[in-house]
Amino acid sequence: MSIAPISQNDEARIIDALVARARTAQAKFEAAGSQARYDTAALAAAWALMQPARNEELATMAVATTGLGNVKDKIAKNHRKTLGVLRDIKDAKTYGILSEDTATGITEIARPVGVVGAVVPSTNPLATPTNNVVNALKCGNAIILSPSPKGVEACTKLLGYMHAEFDRIGLDRDLVQMVPPPISKIKAQRLMEMVDILVVTGSQNNVQRAYSSGTPAIGVGAGNVTVIIDETADLADAAEKITASKCFDNATSCSSENALIIVDAVREAFLQNLHECGARLLDAENAEKLKTALFQKDGLNQDIIARDIDAVIAAAGIEVDDAETAKFLLIEGTGIGAGHPESGEKLSLVTTYYRADDFTHAQALAGAILHHHGTGHSVGIHSKDDTRPMTLGAELPVCRVIVNQAHCFATGGAFDNGMPFSLSMGCGTWGGNSIDENFNYRHLMNITKIVRTIPAREPSLDSIFGDYWRQVGEAKS
Repeated sequence: MSIAPISQNDEARIIDALVARARTAQAKFEAAGSQARYDTAALAAAWALMQPARNEELATMAVATTGLGNVKDKIAKNHRKTLGVLRDIKDAKTYGILSEDTATGITEIARPVGVVGAVVPSTNPLATPTNNVVNALKCGNAIILSPSPKGVEACTKLLGYMHAEFDRIGLDRDLVQMVPPPISKIKAQRLMEMVDILVVTGSQNNVQRAYSSGTPAIGVGAGNVTVIIDETADLADAAEKITASKCFDNATSCSSENALIIVDAVREAFLQNLHECGARLLDAENAEKLKTALFQKDGLNQDIIARDIDAVIAAAGIEVDDAETAKFLLIEGTGIGAGHPESGEKLSLVTTYYRADDFTHAQALAGAILHHHGTGHSVGIHSKDDTRPMTLGAELPVCRVIVNQAHCFATGGAFDNGMPFSLSMGCGTWGGNSIDENFNYRHLMNITKIVRTIPAREPSLDSIFGDYWRQVGEAKS
């Protein structure tokens, strides 16, 4: 007997019921709230993933069901990203009085935003939702996850472990829910319309739908990381870091190196360093075969993106020198723009390299690539000249310049840099986003200001305009 499809009205009612339960749970959570309670809730959600046996089980399931990434790196990502977020929020105040300033007469009080809706990508079906849940609970919110169709099974299992941890501490399971399968655009759209704030990581189509939903939304821009290697760089160090970053979780990260721009003075030496680390530069014929296989009319080839290197080689039908020790593939860029898909994001163990005459030329190439795809996200540089990162930061449309680091480890926060741990990187107005920083708990907290009178501080006109008048003369009328 066939099962009748769910109507649009029924799908909307399913989401409405989820949101209603979340609102009830959140109101009780806030009413009985305390910093200790919020902190314990966040720790419970984090341990659901970080407990080693569960982490391994969930990572294995995620790779098996999505076909993206690899188990070893998923386990590391789940652990390190979650641990990093916990480090960032450990001593953060998110309940009660945040500050009292007698000079301004303002007292600030932390308040939850309410019910969070979080759209989760298939590339990170575990670390991203856990990051979102931890940040939401830390601030006294409820949250509803909307996984990708590929990520449903892993997200369901993760949620089960979170709820088991909640039972141990007497926390309402309705504080963390997910859109039930089958996942549909109707359900996702209804969720976007009904919650108090949206956090959207993944496709730019989802980001744009969130922005047009009428609900305040935190979206992130597309990544297409370009990294410059100049003539002053430590070539061996740069090659090792780029290889580690590019290969991590089979390049599922939006911060994975998609293009390398190598200054000619060190090009041959650096390509040799890369080869020793596992990069394999393809000749023109095999590069063209790879491009044909990877870039298809309806998008990137699903048999290549985020797959193991042997699967990439087989799917592309190419010949690779020293294939048995290959870690990722290099192709030389022939141009930048719509007619040259190799200049865009690849989500695979494939990187394009470009030749640059000098640093000025390298910067120009990086700018052209960014304007084509990835504006606002980030750029990297390997250099011993500390003025060059400053130049890139002052002149390129990016929110992050990553200096002498493995890019995908550094951009989303690392234990040896000061960036907040996150899997969602805002790209500012350049990338069409409302934030230019790494998404973190502060974006899920309202702050109420208690405003009292203070002694008046009205300035004289001369104190404001004095310097201006002395430059141009005081206006007569």
